[in-house]
Amino acid sequence: MDIHERAARIRLVIFDVDGVLTDGKLFFDERGTEYKGFHSRDGLGIALLRQTGVEVAVISGRNSKSVTQRMAGLGIERVFQGQQNKLAAFDRLCRDLNLAPEQVAHVGDDLLDLSLMRRVGLAVAVADAHPAILPFAHWRTVNPGGLGAAREVCDLIMDAQGHLQGIIESHY
Repeated sequence: MDIHERAARIRLVIFDVDGVLTDGKLFFDERGTEYKGFHSRDGLGIALLRQTGVEVAVISGRNSKSVTQRMAGLGIERVFQGQQNKLAAFDRLCRDLNLAPEQVAHVGDDLLDLSLMRRVGLAVAVADAHPAILPFAHWRTVNPGGLGAAREVCDLIMDAQGHLQGIIESHY
């Protein structure tokens, strides 16, 4: 099955955070407050994808107030943080949304993402992903995590589902 056929079936995209929606760097101030940088292009891609009816969720191995704040700003309600075993959250999402694994995409960058990548219909690795996960990816982004990789995934799915050109034309 080619990548556009896989992308055409997607009804839910699950993003990892560190290394996917961010470049993976963690910043802390002297009080221990954590800061992360999110790319605005990724945010717009996610917002546009959601407008087409595709659900978006986040499953992250870490807990972060920055993630809570950014996802709230994007209107993403399905946020699972502190998930060392991401399959439980995945199973819950599939059950709650009545989706088969083939209708789900996962975007990851490291070993904690392997369990999901092996289950979903579209497994995506960001350009700078750990080499160990690459054999499990159906597709790899051109951009690294935190620098437009999420937007590439959104554009791929919107294109495969026939929405991208209309979205582009609506901004002429």
